[in-house]
Parts: sequence; structure tokens; C-alpha cells
Amino acid sequence: MKTIAIWVGIIALAAVILAVGYWWGSAQQVISDTSGARLSQPPGAQVTPPRDKAQDRILYYRNPMGHPDTSPVPKKDSMGMDYLPVYEGEESAFDSSVVKISTEKIQKLGVRTEVAALREMTRSVRAVATVETDERRLHTIAPKFEGWIHRLYVNTTGQAVKEGQALMDVYSPELITAQHEYLIAKKGMKSVEGGSFEVRAGMQRLAESALQRLRNWDIPESDLQTLQHEGRIRQYVPFRSGANGVVLEKPAIAGQRFMPGEILYQIADLSTVWMLADVFEQDLASVHRGQGATISMAAYPGKVFNGEVTFIYPTVNPETRTAKVRIELQNKEELLKPAMYGSVAFAPFRGKDKVLAVPRSAVLDTGIRQLVLVDLGEGRFEPRTVKLGRHADDHAEVLEGLVAGEVVVVRANFLIDAESNLKAALGGFSHSSPGSIPGENDQIKSGAAAAIPPPASHRGVGSVEALDWTQATVTIAHDPIASLGWPAMTMDFRATDPALLRSLKPGQKIDFEIVEESAGEYVIVRIQPLTLGPAASNRGSH
Repeated sequence: MKTIAIWVGIIALAAVILAVGYWWGSAQQVISDTSGARLSQPPGAQVTPPRDKAQDRILYYRNPMGHPDTSPVPKKDSMGMDYLPVYEGEESAFDSSVVKISTEKIQKLGVRTEVAALREMTRSVRAVATVETDERRLHTIAPKFEGWIHRLYVNTTGQAVKEGQALMDVYSPELITAQHEYLIAKKGMKSVEGGSFEVRAGMQRLAESALQRLRNWDIPESDLQTLQHEGRIRQYVPFRSGANGVVLEKPAIAGQRFMPGEILYQIADLSTVWMLADVFEQDLASVHRGQGATISMAAYPGKVFNGEVTFIYPTVNPETRTAKVRIELQNKEELLKPAMYGSVAFAPFRGKDKVLAVPRSAVLDTGIRQLVLVDLGEGRFEPRTVKLGRHADDHAEVLEGLVAGEVVVVRANFLIDAESNLKAALGGFSHSSPGSIPGENDQIKSGAAAAIPPPASHRGVGSVEALDWTQATVTIAHDPIASLGWPAMTMDFRATDPALLRSLKPGQKIDFEIVEESAGEYVIVRIQPLTLGPAASNRGSH
């Protein structure tokens, strides 16, 4: 009997414990579900039941750090944190930078959009160029002996000459002496025909030596053969051209005495010429050897000359910030004259891989950063900072800030940007300030009776890593900040008042508050050494 009573008591005690546990768990659930609403509602207000987000539509995903960056699909930021979903009806809490425009206004503005997509970057480069002679086809007439010009056969600059054509007759005692030595050696060879082998070989070497001396002085073989056949000395020896071309310079004058190495003619072969193009340094990456080029000349409207890039000079002109690019082209008709100006269009350069690109008209350049307006749908447009890469004729490569498939505004984006700036300006006027004019807010926002609340502050704790009093910045290794959804990390913050940092030192434990000064940028409004008293423990996040 006693055993039965013990078992009945144990069962009764277990039932009581289960009942108490169930009651305690239900009470905690009610408190956790309603505490936030009750704390934020005034006395007597009705608590709104929590929303079922599973039934709401996800509009987009926002940056977990509060930066003005969204994504139509789930992704992670640079620190590996997941982007947070924004449900329908919640976008007003996060879309401080989003511009909303009615459908009627969009039609009036003539807004046009285009999808950011992967494409081949095609870029053509244009430059001005000058015709230059081919340096490899320049020929200088500079005799290697001393003499006098007896007669000029080519006596004008610009005259065309052929290889081997006589330019002038010259008188030179050295040439006469060499001819005389050859003729003496030739006669000596005949006189010793019946002599010994050594004597005949010696006379042969003497004759060859005289002829070789004339060859060294650039006397052509045709004139040496005439000397050998006729067997007489020529007092005035013709001096001939060594190349085809036209005479660019002619210092030679009849009766002039010249010394060895003195330039008498400069001849250039213009059947092939160079175009030296001045290419800006930002375009050099799109020009390479072997690339085709088309040249148009003002002197020949409608006529196109084709050439090929053969060399890119290794230096840049510091004054014009351009580099010389050599283009070689045929000039059989000799229409291209040295020093003529022309316009060069290099063949379009195509990248090997496709890259994410948007039309150049979609980019708004503020001078400090580049923006695009992303169409979020339903009349909502978000200014998005992007990092650009290469520029093509009509498109710009996007390195950061966009993903393929997002829609950007390519027309009327300046008007939407003006709307965004106006929205920001009106938002700034709505905050009261000591210098504001009474009734100023009422003119901007008629019927507004409620004051705009100050920006929300967020409390954090951590330790000081570094201080920069000149820039009023502090590096803090902080614990997780729940109100912002930030994990523990090390970040740089700027203090609104440099005096806040005077009492701090590296390694010190601190308690601080930050507010959002601009989109995604937080500044310190309060910072002090961390205390572990009751007051500190009761301080909550704002």
C-alpha cells in the first residue's frame, strides 16, 4: 500500500512540473512576440500582429552593411555576408536613395532603358598623322674622294632619278692616278706574257689593285669596263646615283670643290612611305603591330589609302600626351608627299572575352565617381555607384556595381538624377536647424505637423586599434552590432567632433554610438572608455 502511494505522488509531481513548464514557455513566447511592439507603441495602442513574410513577395536584396547597393538575386558582399531580402511593403525603410516616379512622368521624360549584358568590346581609334619618308629608302650621295664638280646632269630639287643615272661629271686627281696605274699595269701584263709566273702574277695584282681602288670610291662596274675596253684615261668621270627616287636636297653646284664625305645629293624612294600618327596614351592599348589602318587625305577627298601598323614608338610626348605610331603603306602613284597631313582610322579592336558592359549614355560621371540609374520596376530607380573598365565606341565595361540582367536607364537619366538630387535637397530642408526660417518647413511640406525624428543611433563596444587625430578618425575592433546586423570586425570611423578622441589611446576598451551621416557611411557621435557599472549595463541600443 505504501508503494502505491509513492508512485501516485511521483506521477502527480511530474504532472505539476509539466504544467508549470508549458505555462512558462507560452509566457516567454508571448513576451518575445509582443515586446518590440509594446515598447514602440504608446500606452493604449493596439499591438499589430507579426507579418507572415513567407507570403510576401521579395522585391530585391540589399547590402547588409547599409551601402546603397542592391541585387535582384541573392548574393554575398566582399566580406562574405549574405544580402538581406526586402519584402513588398518594406522597401521604404531601406530605399532612402531610390527615386520613385509615376508612370505618367516616365512617359513624359522619355525614359529608355537597356539591359546590362555581356558583350565583346569593340573600339575604333582615330588620330591625325603626317606623311614621312621611309628612312630605309633614303640615299645620300657623298663622294669618298676629293674633287671638283665639272658638270651637273641633275640640277633641280624634286627631280626623279634612276639607279645608275649620271648625276654629275667630276674631276679628281685621285681618280686620274688610279686609272693611270691600271693602264700601266695592263701594259706591263702584255710585256711580261712570256716571263715567269711570279712576274705575271705581280703585274696582275697591280692591275686589280688599281681597279679595286676605283670600286672603293663607288665607281660603277660599267665605267670600269669602259676603262678596260677603251684603255684610255677619262679626265672627267661620271658620278652616278645608287638608288631610285627623287632629289630631296641638292647642295651640289657646278664648279664646286668637294671633300670626302661631303653630302652633294639626298635622294628618297617614295614608292613606300610612312604615316606617323599621334595616338593619345589612353588609346594605345587598342593599337598593336600588324593592325590595319585606313588613311584619308584632305588633298584627295573620297580616296582611301590602306596601310598597316609596323611599329609603336617607345616614348610619349610629355606636352601632347601622345605616342608615335608608324603605319607603312604603298605609294606607287606618289600621291602622298612628305609632310602632308592625314586622318587615320585604326581597324576596330575586339577583346578576346565578353565582358559586362552598359551604353556610355547610361553613365553619369560626377568627376569623383561614376553612377548608373538601375530600373527596379514599378517606377523605382536606384542610383548605383559603378567601377568602369575599358571604353568602347558606344559601351563601357562595368567591373563592379552591376550584374548581368539588371536594367539601366540610357535616356533621360540626367532628368531622373535631377529628381533624385531634388528629393535629397527637400529632405535636408525638412530637418529643423537653428538658422532655419520660421514656417520654412510648412512651405515645403504643407500641413506637416509632426517633426522629423533624428537619425537612429547604434551602440557598440570594442577596443581602439589606432588613432589619427589629424583626420579625426579612429580604428575600432568592435563586437557584433545587432541593430545594424553587423558581425564583429575592425573598421575606421570618423568622429563628428575631434575632441571626442582626445582621451583615447590604442588598446583601450570603449563604448560608442554611431549614426548614419550619408548612405552607408557611419560617424561617431559618442565615444568613451568602457565602464562595467550598472549604468553601463542598462544602456541599450537606440
